Amino acid sequence: MVNTSRGWGAAVGWAGRMGAIWACALAAAAVLTAPALAASPRATWVGMAPPSGTIALALPLRANIAGLERFAAAVSTPGSPSYGQYEPVSVLARRFGAPAAVRRTVLHYLRAAGARSVKVDVTGLFADATMKVGQAQRLFGTSLSRYRAGRAGQFMAPSAPARIPAALRSSVTGIVGLNTKPLFGTSERMRPATAQWPRTGRMSTTEHAASSTESGYPQRTGTAAGCSAATSQSGFTPNQYLTAYGYAPLQGAGLEGQGERVALIEIDGFKYSDLKRFASCFGLPIPRINGYGVGLRKPLPPGGESTLDLEVLDAAAPKLQAVDVYESSPSAVDVLRSLTAPLSNGAAKPDVISASLGSCEPATLETIGYSGLRTVEGSLALAAASGISITAASGDNGSSACLDPSGRPLPGLSVSYPASSPWVTGVGGTNISLNAANQIVSQEVWNDSPLVVAAGGGGVSDLFRRPNYQNGFVTSGRRIVPDVSMLADVAPGYEIYCTAARDCSPGQHSAQWTQVGGTSAAAPLLAGGLALIDQDLRRQGRQNVGLANPLLYTIDHSASDAGVVSDIVAGDNDLGQSVQGRPFGCCSAQPGFDYASGLGSVNLSGLAAAASTLVPPIAGVRVTVPAQPHPVAAGHLLARVFCSDRCLLGAFVRIQVGRSRRRITEKSRAYLLRRAGARTVRIPFSRPALRRLRAAISRRERITATVYGAVLDPSGIVEARTRGVSLRIHH
Repeated sequence: MVNTSRGWGAAVGWAGRMGAIWACALAAAAVLTAPALAASPRATWVGMAPPSGTIALALPLRANIAGLERFAAAVSTPGSPSYGQYEPVSVLARRFGAPAAVRRTVLHYLRAAGARSVKVDVTGLFADATMKVGQAQRLFGTSLSRYRAGRAGQFMAPSAPARIPAALRSSVTGIVGLNTKPLFGTSERMRPATAQWPRTGRMSTTEHAASSTESGYPQRTGTAAGCSAATSQSGFTPNQYLTAYGYAPLQGAGLEGQGERVALIEIDGFKYSDLKRFASCFGLPIPRINGYGVGLRKPLPPGGESTLDLEVLDAAAPKLQAVDVYESSPSAVDVLRSLTAPLSNGAAKPDVISASLGSCEPATLETIGYSGLRTVEGSLALAAASGISITAASGDNGSSACLDPSGRPLPGLSVSYPASSPWVTGVGGTNISLNAANQIVSQEVWNDSPLVVAAGGGGVSDLFRRPNYQNGFVTSGRRIVPDVSMLADVAPGYEIYCTAARDCSPGQHSAQWTQVGGTSAAAPLLAGGLALIDQDLRRQGRQNVGLANPLLYTIDHSASDAGVVSDIVAGDNDLGQSVQGRPFGCCSAQPGFDYASGLGSVNLSGLAAAASTLVPPIAGVRVTVPAQPHPVAAGHLLARVFCSDRCLLGAFVRIQVGRSRRRITEKSRAYLLRRAGARTVRIPFSRPALRRLRAAISRRERITATVYGAVLDPSGIVEARTRGVSLRIHH
């Protein structure tokens, strides 16, 4: 990763196209027979695709996704004997990914066919490759044409169904990437300057239902704080939404994200100078921000979405160890790869991933097919199985998530993916009214129709069955989204600082504070909250939250956890009146779980307290050091590490040479212990360490080694360690 100042600021690193991008091959989605788009009334044929062009593809492999999903459910469910027993991505990939023979077959075939950059993803669920358009047409038995469709612009797609080559049919389940139509869009919304919002607070629930008047209102309630440039505007400031949702007590206790990582999935860029101005206004530090390009050669132009996500996340968790921003184009392959990229990023694997983007389920299926969708779901399950939480915006188009080429909702009910995935926490939208202490007085589902055709996404999934954690909450046999809801209304909205010309300052050259809404603000807000809870759990010697949904639904069942989830009983997200002249009939808030707001809004302090009683503890660990007379000659130290339960264990050593202040630190690899017991681990000395130790021995300097046993999380981060055991390294 190379630091650059080209639009990213000095604290931001840029990495080129990533290689083994995580198996959320969402963007690498696959289809056995890609549907031809020539018959689509929303796409205009432009011409044949140039054979010399290059196309990026992903081929889902035959793998044990069903077994992976069973394992992910077991380690994510409170009360399960396996709850919290997460495993590293590498272990899960070997256990549930494609067999070695399948991987070899596919790699050999693709290379022989002329494909480049051929590799199997780190999850073992799909193969990546690039090839010329002409090669792809011959290999998959179809022609590729160029089409144009509204805001999607020009894209490429098969003119006829594609075919899997006979030699791959026992190894590959589909092809992803032949269709390059943009799959995802962002869901952030700027407040329209021309909208005439009501001037007197909010309307009653009865008035709202009778008149379909929007939920938004410009008069900010509560008590704002920050620099005068921001507080003189009308949007909610960080102190307000952090107090309203119970973040403030956690931050007051010193929990500000230290030691945690959050990844953001984005399809636009940001200006570091905007983040600095926002942070300075509200007295916030800025975590290190690492930028990664997925299928990109340079950072994307600044936009309102990334700016919003980063500023809201900074407010929620201002001292994160790092924020990793994965930027990609909006094509299916690149965006969906970016969702999995964090899993392949070495030791920089996140605790939480937030995606403020989505596509309606029918459009997702059309673009990536059942096979691709199945592979993506396996990738998301793998994230859950490794203890990573994923939040996603439920969308800003109410219960009608599908859009026409101009971006207006189409008639009909649909929900947004990936928020609808059972392995993702879908975050819906509300508006809130605060008292002077910034406590929530009332809240309702976000719906700004008819002034603005926008509302919090929610409804019934057509793609997924009801997950077990929703049993007892709904009678439908389908997955319901959202799971929870938070502030998303554009009026008064979130106050952010943004100078991105495309979104925040169209036609202007001056910087500005502006009000932004959308479920894309709610998703990173919750992601930051989950990072605070993970930090709190680590302090208490407990596992990460991981997939948050089973925990959230378990808590909602418990009367002792009152105050963790606040029910939302007012408003709806039905845009039918504005879209087709009559309501769609879905979805309205009601007492208890509902299809418009899910469980309700979350109080993070209450959730942290409940999690500390439900999330299992990290295994206890101790270490002994067996006799080893000549470790330098052997090139390693040995340690015997004991775990009180199933654990991922390791050991490390710190070596003091003479009176030098510069110590040598070496560590072992990680070992998975599937039950309580012990393992002897080897701590190898690196070449520089060996040279230094041999020189010290020749000078007869005193060498003291202190060995520690450790329990690790799936990313290799030390969760618990023993006291050190010291020994002399003799000459």
